[in-house]
Amino acid sequence: MDFTKAKAKRLQALDKAYLPTPRAKRLVLRSHLTKSSRAMKLSPKPQPSFKLLQQQPSLSHTTLLDQGYSSALNSPTSKSRKPQMTASASTSLNQSEVSKSPSSHSLLQSPSRPGTQAFAFPAFGSVGEVEFPLTAGQALKRFGKELSMYEQGEILEYKQIYYFGKGAKKVTTLPSLPNYGYDDDRADYHIVLSDHLAYRYEVVDILGKGSFGVVIRCFDHKEKEQLAVKIIRNKRKFHQQGRVEIKALEVLRNGDPGDEMGIVRMRSSFLFRSHICLAFELLSMNLYELLKVNGYNGFSPTLIRRFAVQLLVALLYSQRNGIIHCDLKPENILLATPNKSAIKLIDFGSSCFQNSRIYTYIQSRFYRAPEIILGIPYTFAIDMWSLGCILAELYRGYPLFPGESEMEQLQYMLETLGLPPKHMQKNSGRWEHFFEQDGTPKLVANSKGEVHLPGSKRLDRLVGSKDGSFVQFVERCLDWDPKTRMTPEEGLRHDWLLEMGRTAIGFREPQQSKHPIRIRRNLSKASP
Repeated sequence: MDFTKAKAKRLQALDKAYLPTPRAKRLVLRSHLTKSSRAMKLSPKPQPSFKLLQQQPSLSHTTLLDQGYSSALNSPTSKSRKPQMTASASTSLNQSEVSKSPSSHSLLQSPSRPGTQAFAFPAFGSVGEVEFPLTAGQALKRFGKELSMYEQGEILEYKQIYYFGKGAKKVTTLPSLPNYGYDDDRADYHIVLSDHLAYRYEVVDILGKGSFGVVIRCFDHKEKEQLAVKIIRNKRKFHQQGRVEIKALEVLRNGDPGDEMGIVRMRSSFLFRSHICLAFELLSMNLYELLKVNGYNGFSPTLIRRFAVQLLVALLYSQRNGIIHCDLKPENILLATPNKSAIKLIDFGSSCFQNSRIYTYIQSRFYRAPEIILGIPYTFAIDMWSLGCILAELYRGYPLFPGESEMEQLQYMLETLGLPPKHMQKNSGRWEHFFEQDGTPKLVANSKGEVHLPGSKRLDRLVGSKDGSFVQFVERCLDWDPKTRMTPEEGLRHDWLLEMGRTAIGFREPQQSKHPIRIRRNLSKASP
């Protein structure tokens, strides 16, 4: 279409391997060890500022970018996979790598906002210019009639007032309503456009919703920038996980002052009306949405390599800080800026520290590691399994293991990878759900009557790539045994990443997909 071609012209050529910053380069170079002579060329490009986030229509799991935070946070338990968006940036994407670019993503552009702190508000019955911030007393004296009865008492808890939602349709508060009327029956916060959060952030629009709560785009009237704010549901179990998420993000942020490791930056966190809120930088679209605008045709190996290197750096950095992401998927990987290949990992809403694992049933189904399905204690290796599934999907254009249920998910693995090692049975708490006593898999037909026979397909043919090095990389990520599965450090030393110039790699012409674009992407963590 014409509008697609017009947008595609904005994508510039991207010929060199991308690493976000000097520090990230050093991390990779240390991993190369004796293979440094074969290492890829690294471009010492400065890290741009990441301030824009594209709107996400809805979240299916976590993306404070989850569309959310996926992205800005896609909900881990949502039943449908929806696009998510947020932003950061660097090397530009060209048409030889992504055939189509977003046709009309208006939120990729920064909404115009006044760059002044002065606002014309009525004061004592007259109209005058008022300079913010104000003290709570000043705000009450000048604008008390603009506040609800609840806010007139609440505002006294704040030392400085930057914004109070003048003209917004305020919530009617009553003690008999859930959280005085600020929550719905599900304990989600009622979002009112143009209202305030913590007398500082102006609600602009909703980016997405998920099982965790809601993600909204806000304007920070103190720092004069747009942010993605994740508002967690007002339930004890969500508060507990929200505190873990904040702790993990603080650890990752404090250890990366230069913002070089490809992890979304949490600007601040605060409690507002019994809801934990996390404010994040605003990013661009997620990789699932990028696949969608590309017609689900997949990306070039060159672009996939760039994404792989950045993800390995982010995972290695997280691992060295003892953090397991637990929900790696395309929706939780966001472009830093619209037309660049720099990416950031978002949505640590399901993450945990290695020595303090809260949940045993995690990860979105298409990217769920076998040890999670089989009830085996998990480690950092589950993130590498997810990475292998993601890279294959970025090449194919659709999921590698699109199971309708947990049973079919495991059968997809058996079909391609064969039977798991027998020693895994000893540590499995759910082995009998999927295997007979003699170790024979229980074969169950899916909704279409299809049965996946163990060992009946080859990974290279399923991935569809003739690059043996790439297939081997994916295969190492998809090792049944977590102990022998490839680590991020080993991944950064793999030939597929080191031999960047071995072959001329270009764009694969779009082909009619034999597998439906409409494939049901049920990513619910809760569903079996």
